[in-house]
Amino acid sequence: MKIATYNVNGVNGRLPVLLKWLDEAKPDVVCLQELKAPDEKFPLQAINDAGYNAIWHGQKSWNGVAILARNKEIKELRRGLDGEEDDLHSRYIEAIIDGIVIGCLYLPNGNPAPGPKFDYKLRWFERLTTHAANLLTYNLPVVLVGDYNVMPTELDVYKPERWVDDALFRPETRLAFKNLIAQGWTDAIRTLYPDQKIYTFYDYFRNAYARDAGLRIDHFLLSPDLKTKLKSAAVDKHVRGWEKTSDHCPVWIEIA
Repeated sequence: MKIATYNVNGVNGRLPVLLKWLDEAKPDVVCLQELKAPDEKFPLQAINDAGYNAIWHGQKSWNGVAILARNKEIKELRRGLDGEEDDLHSRYIEAIIDGIVIGCLYLPNGNPAPGPKFDYKLRWFERLTTHAANLLTYNLPVVLVGDYNVMPTELDVYKPERWVDDALFRPETRLAFKNLIAQGWTDAIRTLYPDQKIYTFYDYFRNAYARDAGLRIDHFLLSPDLKTKLKSAAVDKHVRGWEKTSDHCPVWIEIA
């Protein structure tokens, strides 16, 4: 099974890019983030015409997540995380596909830090960590996929000294990611490429893509029973160079 994640940065504005990539890469499962569209504006017909079923959790102008599956049934398990009943952000959706639980997430950015947005980011991380611990008790294979808005190590960021005060790289954020991993999750990309510079995001400014000045913030966390089934992974970096493309690259893994 080929599972991908792609922060599309506006599903309708980037729809031609998304459809072109789906046709080229043909992933079995895709987790999308930053739909930036309410539920009724999700382009379901175009997604269906491309050969994919879909579930989604939209929000006007901001956030939004979706799971697509090619010729596979999607059984939705939940949308949103427990812990803050007044949290209206559309940042998490979960489904079971071919016996694998897929959690698609868009973790808050958290800037400026410190401040209320950073506090929300850390609370959301805690809620995710609590839910992840529960998922590990199900005795089912689980993949937690998406834009985590965290660079776990200095290897994951171009010129880390410039990011020390950023919410994506602050010690509290990196510790939260480390604590999540410590439950028994496997960082799929870093497991296959332990020492390689790999980026999944390139800012629109300062010619970042051409300079290869990026960040690795899109991650796949695998439950213990999937670790030995991980076969390959890659970043479709060339998609970042397409016209009117997202600032993120599609990223994918293959599981036996």
